[in-house]
Amino acid sequence: MNNNNPLHGKTLENILSELITYYGFSQLSELIDINCFKNDPSLKSSLTFLRKTPWARTKIENLYISYKRNLDANK
Repeated sequence: MNNNNPLHGKTLENILSELITYYGFSQLSELIDINCFKNDPSLKSSLTFLRKTPWARTKIENLYISYKRNLDANK
């Protein structure tokens, strides 16, 4: 049912880790303008911020969906 949803079964930590691996914090901060990616970025501090900030989490999830679609399109 939800198999077409790239977020299905993924935790925020999984999503963010994959995006950090692919883009790095520098490029992530250009794509999504939030300080947790700019000032002394870490997975832990970014997760803390994103869990408390629904609008930022939504931006990360939308970026992840686009990233996955682009990967699938290039296969």
